[in-house]
Amino acid sequence: MIRVLVTDDEPLIRAGIRMILSSADDIEVVAEAANGRDAVELARAQRVDVALLDIQMPVMDGLTALAELRRTAPQVRVLILTTFGERHNVLRALTEGSAGFLLKDSAPAELMRAVRAAAAGEAYLSPGATRHVVDSLASGGTTQRAEGARRRLEKLTDRERDVLALLGEGLSNADAGQRIHMSEATVKAYVSRILAKLECENRVQAALLARDAGLGV
Repeated sequence: MIRVLVTDDEPLIRAGIRMILSSADDIEVVAEAANGRDAVELARAQRVDVALLDIQMPVMDGLTALAELRRTAPQVRVLILTTFGERHNVLRALTEGSAGFLLKDSAPAELMRAVRAAAAGEAYLSPGATRHVVDSLASGGTTQRAEGARRRLEKLTDRERDVLALLGEGLSNADAGQRIHMSEATVKAYVSRILAKLECENRVQAALLARDAGLGV
């Protein structure tokens, strides 16, 4: 079982997240907290695998709690959960060592997918936040960097390049499938092949590579 801590200062949001996660056979919500300070204490006391942290909370905000958990309980994987307002929150969360970033308006299936990915040691970034990260980090780059990115993309098929371009737009697998008339499962398979070929750990790295190469821009 994946042991999860849910942290948000709004009781209704905590209850909703608990209800969604409790429907999964492999996920157990073992604790809830209304602020970052309590979250840090509970994460250590309850042997939590994954901590969901809201960014805006009283006493101690989610990003401060993230930094404290990385320092005192590095085994806990942290997913930042928030509405998307300021893109620097995403960047800081990733810099501080978050396992991922999930928007509060994400579908229930995406929430469970993110928790499982984090527990497995994988990075997870909500597709809805991908474009914002790409726009923040991709400054056009140097000519040498662009040429290097284009060389790496040469190993992709034309269809894989089409899918990669949509990753650069921040589309989810489902939305990308609708755009190019593929099933969500087929797009997922393409994404896996793309990441393997490009030696990227996650879709954000692949999206940045696409931007460096000028793909879809």
